[in-house]
Amino acid sequence: MDIRVATPGDWTSLWPIIEEVVRAGQTYCWPVDATEEECRTWWMGKPGGTVYVAVDPDGKIAGTAELHPNLPAAGSHIANAGFMVASHASGRGLGRTLGRHVIEEAAAQGFTAMQFNAVVATNAHAIRLWQSLGFSILATIPGAFNHPDRGMVGLNLMYRSL
Repeated sequence: MDIRVATPGDWTSLWPIIEEVVRAGQTYCWPVDATEEECRTWWMGKPGGTVYVAVDPDGKIAGTAELHPNLPAAGSHIANAGFMVASHASGRGLGRTLGRHVIEEAAAQGFTAMQFNAVVATNAHAIRLWQSLGFSILATIPGAFNHPDRGMVGLNLMYRSL
């Protein structure tokens, strides 16, 4: 799996992955009816951000990650990131590969830590992954996420030093 910085031309391959995740409404706090343009801005347009794509040996984009400062100015030394993997690529370790890559990139860019503001408490797979990569749950905000199947569930704030 090759991971590289995304180009504007990658959007046509990224959109189906992002649309699938957003429409499911189970892991991101984005509106399930968000437009393509809104999603493009949220994923590709973060100030100081870098978007990565994971490319299969056959040249098809199978996942993506974005890395950006969690906050501007005095909070810009802490990184934040988002990850999305195509359902057809699930279970192949791509999330772990992207996670390791982004952690390394964040450290190389001079970030001192990484924070995830909203890991849905019912997303056991993601929680296990991030904990295995050194993240801890600092807090859970009860009822902060309206899950389409489970109702109001918590959002975890996760953190690790770099």
